[in-house]
Amino acid sequence: MVTKAKYGVTVHQDVLIETRDGTKLATDIYRPSDKKTNAPIDEPKPALLVRTPYDKRDRQRVENQGNWYTKRGYVVAIQDVRGRYASEGEFYLLINEAEDGTDTVEWLAEQPYCDGQIGTMGTSYMAWVQNALATQDPSPLSAMFVNQGGANAWKATLRHNGTFELRWLTWALTIGGGFAKQGLEDPDIQRRLADVDTRDVLANEPVTPGQSPLRYIPNYEKYLFDYMSTPGNDEFWTSPSINFEAHYDNSADVPTVYAGSWYDSYAKATCDNFAALASRKESDHFLIMGAWTHGGQSTWTKPYAGETAFGDEMTRDYQETKLRFFDHYLKGEDAWNEPRVQYFQMGIGDGSATTEGRLFHGGEWKAGSDWPMPNTVFTKYYAHGDGSLKPERPTDTNSSTTYEFDPRNPVPTLGGNCSSYYTFEPREESIEDLALENRPTVSITGRGGYDQRIRPATFGATPPYGPIAERNDIVVFRTPPLTKAVELVGPIRVRLYGSTDALDTDFTAKLIDEYPATADFPSGFALNLTDSICRARYRGYRTDPDFVEPDEIYKFEMELYPTANVFKPGHRIRLDISSSNYPRYDVNHNTGGDLYGDREYAVATNTVYHETDFPTHVELPIQTKEPEAT
Repeated sequence: MVTKAKYGVTVHQDVLIETRDGTKLATDIYRPSDKKTNAPIDEPKPALLVRTPYDKRDRQRVENQGNWYTKRGYVVAIQDVRGRYASEGEFYLLINEAEDGTDTVEWLAEQPYCDGQIGTMGTSYMAWVQNALATQDPSPLSAMFVNQGGANAWKATLRHNGTFELRWLTWALTIGGGFAKQGLEDPDIQRRLADVDTRDVLANEPVTPGQSPLRYIPNYEKYLFDYMSTPGNDEFWTSPSINFEAHYDNSADVPTVYAGSWYDSYAKATCDNFAALASRKESDHFLIMGAWTHGGQSTWTKPYAGETAFGDEMTRDYQETKLRFFDHYLKGEDAWNEPRVQYFQMGIGDGSATTEGRLFHGGEWKAGSDWPMPNTVFTKYYAHGDGSLKPERPTDTNSSTTYEFDPRNPVPTLGGNCSSYYTFEPREESIEDLALENRPTVSITGRGGYDQRIRPATFGATPPYGPIAERNDIVVFRTPPLTKAVELVGPIRVRLYGSTDALDTDFTAKLIDEYPATADFPSGFALNLTDSICRARYRGYRTDPDFVEPDEIYKFEMELYPTANVFKPGHRIRLDISSSNYPRYDVNHNTGGDLYGDREYAVATNTVYHETDFPTHVELPIQTKEPEAT
């Protein structure tokens, strides 16, 4: 039973909450009011906290978070994070959120209109800040609904096994820096950023301090280059605001939902947080994984991701799901009876083309008791010299494939676990005629499931266009057409044995569901499911760099983002190996130079081994028992 709206709303704007260092954070407080008198009610209510860098006065945020939950009996506090919009201080991406969030929770709980219970909610940055304050374990924190947030910023989501996820550059150049305080206060600065096409910045990488478009807002340029270039062994990466994994044992023990999706940029972090904390804590923890892309309310209602359709069964009401959770755990109502784990199993569709031209991959919701699923058998599929991928370990004693990796011609990104890879849409209007907040953005990479086929619109693509597998710097391994379905649910791991003649290089892995040719898709459809990357100097999840010796064979381990997919009979399981995926990740220049900013380039000759002593393989989480449908 979903609580009906029964209150009016009274808003107290720009309430200043002082943090421990004296910085004041501007917060709008929404209080339930009597509909007849418009006066705030006297009865204390649980409070829901949203902390955002995206303007607490955003119209949809006001309606979907402030007004909507207040009408249903909650105090709602929406706060501009430090250094954004009306809040004081200097913005530094993520780094102050553990302390600032804790101070806000403790202040809010002391107010007479709050009953002492604080729930938190939000997506993306608004999920990061929840995990950050949870590391401080503030006593009023009572429940969290964390949708698509990070876990360990070094391991994945900011850096990724040593590489840099370039979405943080494009974010800083658009909705980050574009709405920095300096730009909001100085139209000249905002105009300079509005005129930047991030595709041009990426095409001329690397950007350098003092020469990037962010030089007009130095604090943004500073944090960006700190994240780009700080070595993995620096204590910077253990901060409770960006590495929750390092603080799991001390984190709050409160009922929590970790929600995400297979094509989200935080899919791995979401599952990692749930798996680690659900086993450590006494409180109820839940995992919800759809197949949508990055976002909240609007994304949960879309039955597709990129060029791939899943059907209306996948859609859910994000607001009502959160409401039922908070009603149950903050108000004691019998409103939440969800399974501990629920996920959308992709791949049961008929592969036809929808009216919009998308591949109908289909799917259905399933339920489980734990993550990974208890009935999972992790099965190795080995690469072989003939290009096959199969469960049998190779018997060849001398088998490898060599390719050249030119960092000036990287493999282009085609969808996947991408978010914030965008630029403002070029327009003829001046900034005065078209406010930046109303200016549409254009995706550079695409998001979600895409046919792995280069086309003229692909960023960085040059003729000839066509299947990405035809590039000379991609090594493809595939199973024969399957005779029976193979169902995967869980984390995907790749162990690649490789060598290079360079001082440093990268290796990438991508898992693909390869459809056969059909009338609707005469060339078939190579559907990307998940990918990862490993920088050689940080192989083995190192934080201390260890450069490779040229032509020595090393083990490169990658945790691809988790997924849930049925490979139907007639399909092939495909593993693509290469050394770049741009601009999802920054490109290794192969010189052994700086993590980011090296201006020299070298072509690397890289080798993948598929022999008995060095058996490159992917480990797949195969299901042996049918989970419950929901």
